[in-house]
Amino acid sequence: MGRWEPNARGRLEQAALELYAERGFENTTVAEIAARAGLTERTFFRHCADKREILFAGAGRLTELVVGAVAAAPPSASPIDVMAAALEEVGTMFEDRYDFARQRHAVIEASAELRERELIKMASLAAALAAAFRRRGVPATAAALTAEAGVAVFRIAFERWVAGSGEPDLAHLLRESMAELKAVTSGRSGP
Repeated sequence: MGRWEPNARGRLEQAALELYAERGFENTTVAEIAARAGLTERTFFRHCADKREILFAGAGRLTELVVGAVAAAPPSASPIDVMAAALEEVGTMFEDRYDFARQRHAVIEASAELRERELIKMASLAAALAAAFRRRGVPATAAALTAEAGVAVFRIAFERWVAGSGEPDLAHLLRESMAELKAVTSGRSGP
């Protein structure tokens, strides 16, 4: 594959996933990732700060998507309904990404360093969501609780999705998990 070919970022992501699965995250170098992708190390570093970040490139896009959905929700909507609508948007982001998501999840689960980075990503997402809810006029404690609950719903639905066959899709599992949360908080035992 020539260096001039398009989609360098996608090629780097795929090469990294393959190598991490074959050798483990700790035993894979940036040089090996770049070579597998048919690129140079310099090109790798134009796209990522280090070999961890190749797996977390979508974090900014995910945050922008959910924060934008919170901001765009009708002013009369309750915080939990706004969070549910934001999670609906998340489901669309992962359409046709099941294989990548499953491989990425397996690589992260196999590395303590990557699990820590994933937790940091989720904490950053919760902080951004809480700030978005506060901008909507939601009191700080309610904003933080709603954001943390939304992140928990996302994590649980995502883990169910990648542990299965990809069916039902992530959007369905997000709706189902949110319904379960609403049922639990209303005193019912199920959706």
